[in-house]
Amino acid sequence: MPGRIRASRLTPGGFAYGAALGLAVDQIVGDPRRGHPVAAFGRAAAAVEQRLHHDHRGWGALHTAVCAGSTVALGALAARAVRDRPAAAVALTAASVWAVVGGTTLGREARAIGGALAVGDLEVARERLPHLCGRDPQSLDGPAMARAVVESVAENTSDAVVGALFWGAVAGVPGLLAFRAVNTLDAMVGHKSPRHRRFGWASARLDDVAGWPGARLTAAAATLAGGSPRGAVRAWRADAAKHPSPNAGPVEASFAGALGVRLGGTLSYGGRVEHRPVLNGEGRPVEVADIDRAVRLSRRVTALTLAACVGGRMIIGAVKRRNA
Repeated sequence: MPGRIRASRLTPGGFAYGAALGLAVDQIVGDPRRGHPVAAFGRAAAAVEQRLHHDHRGWGALHTAVCAGSTVALGALAARAVRDRPAAAVALTAASVWAVVGGTTLGREARAIGGALAVGDLEVARERLPHLCGRDPQSLDGPAMARAVVESVAENTSDAVVGALFWGAVAGVPGLLAFRAVNTLDAMVGHKSPRHRRFGWASARLDDVAGWPGARLTAAAATLAGGSPRGAVRAWRADAAKHPSPNAGPVEASFAGALGVRLGGTLSYGGRVEHRPVLNGEGRPVEVADIDRAVRLSRRVTALTLAACVGGRMIIGAVKRRNA
């Protein structure tokens, strides 16, 4: 009986309170300019890479295991330390959610670029674009930057918010930290540069696996929260598989359909030009005003995701209590 009482104190409601509080803190303060926990993880991962780097998939897999595994272990130890203290558990969850999500900063950066584009200041927009995505800003005109921003808002809604909340609902604080660690490693070494083509393979594939459920949840939420559910479903079904990324495809296609715009096409990364398939070919070209619409859609997706994750945990908790 004492064991049951202790377990009941660690209810899904604790996750609900912690996640909601963490999102509220993110909404109020956003990401800190200095001392961000994700930046600290990035520096540690870079130091490990300097020790382990070889042009070989096996060494890259070891790098991924060391960095992600250490993060999971840290999260598990922290969660265990507050296991019997509900208030502390809520606080730890809130702190972890705030540390790993980036929805508010995403929206602020997107709107800052949109504001510059709205007054025709392309130079300021180009200066700020690297804060949001890795495209070559000098090769983009105003409409191309607006499209890049909308695509980045869509993709980062999944990577910076929804995926983290999903894994937090599944595995608590270790899940939150693990997802952000894997996503950060992919951003650091998962691209196809000469240095990371083999070394970053494990991080890229693990990020694909970890991001799969969050991407589909993001697409489903965008379908429900957008202004055109039929358009979102149609674009998702018709165009998602055309995207080179298995996770960005559903997210960007559903956002394109929900907003009634056309995404995809030619883009440039690090001097390399890519010609990506068009998503939602029936939509119109992206306009500057669509940046704010995308940010508002991202916020609605976040709210729906929180409700879905909390509801899912409560249902699972009820089933476990019934079977106990």
